[in-house]
Amino acid sequence: MQSLLYATLLSLTLASGVYSDDGNSSVSTQVFATTGSNVTLPCRLNGGSDATAFAGNGIRVKWSRVPEDETLDEEEVLVLLGHHTKIFGEFIDRAFLQQADEKDASLVITDSTVGDSGRYRCEVSKGMEEVSYDVNLQVEDGGLLNGVVFPYSPRLGRYNLNFHDAEQACRDQDAVVATFDQLFQAWQGGFDWCNAGWLIDGSVQYPVTKPREPCGGSGTNAGLRTYGQQDKSNSRYDVFCFTPELEGEFFWLEQPERLTYDEAVQACLDDGAEIAKVSHMYAAWKLHGYDRCDAGWLADGSVRYPISNPRKNCSPTEAAVRFMGFPDKKQKLYGVYCVKPRQ
Repeated sequence: MQSLLYATLLSLTLASGVYSDDGNSSVSTQVFATTGSNVTLPCRLNGGSDATAFAGNGIRVKWSRVPEDETLDEEEVLVLLGHHTKIFGEFIDRAFLQQADEKDASLVITDSTVGDSGRYRCEVSKGMEEVSYDVNLQVEDGGLLNGVVFPYSPRLGRYNLNFHDAEQACRDQDAVVATFDQLFQAWQGGFDWCNAGWLIDGSVQYPVTKPREPCGGSGTNAGLRTYGQQDKSNSRYDVFCFTPELEGEFFWLEQPERLTYDEAVQACLDDGAEIAKVSHMYAAWKLHGYDRCDAGWLADGSVRYPISNPRKNCSPTEAAVRFMGFPDKKQKLYGVYCVKPRQ
């Protein structure tokens, strides 16, 4: 086991599709993001299936931002030793290790800003052994998108919408079918989704930032996977919708007990609001950092909850809108999310 630990090398699995497993510490890769998005700077331990996880046995993980002039001091971002993590400066409450599995030392930065741009260094060490890799992060103003792209599938399940059904599904959520440019910019901002969906031009595509076997293969480049133009009447997929900036107030309605769907609808009305739609939740989550670890009814009969700050029992591996399905509307198991016009 000791020999495996000392032989462990880092490899990067990045948005550009670059991999390294040869221990070459000069490897550097570019990652792009837009302001306000969550961005992942991947860094992985590479080795046999018996290789020990970085979270134990004295392995230290350090992320830092390196100035262009390397004679200057680097800026520490995050240090992990064993099960103890320390986050520094402006990254407090905005940075964490993804830890999707026992070899994942990727750094996640939430609510990214143009000022986050720069060269970041991932260093993993044990004893006298150390390897490091650099990641160049470029954060661009995301104002051009001015909204959020989100995936949608109906109560019937995935791949049940022809193009015309897809248009109506987005309209029902106060949204429109997304364009290629909108999906591309969302992908640049870290959007990763493994189900194919309609775009407004009649093509079917899906965005992959973390190549893996179920999503076109682990050895492929990141990007937009395309099925090309499809039969608008007979082909069936999910859909990518686009909704602009949230105009109302999105909120969790405090209630003394859990609600059925009908009770949830009425509770929002009694509060001078309406039950929120899926687009409202995505806009509040993506554009305003809304975070709540309570599953609640939405207007389409689905149950979801938005997590901007991943934590134990609350989407621990990534910031996301979590989907609980379309339960029996008579179940009295959930709360409700509402939306009302701003005063």
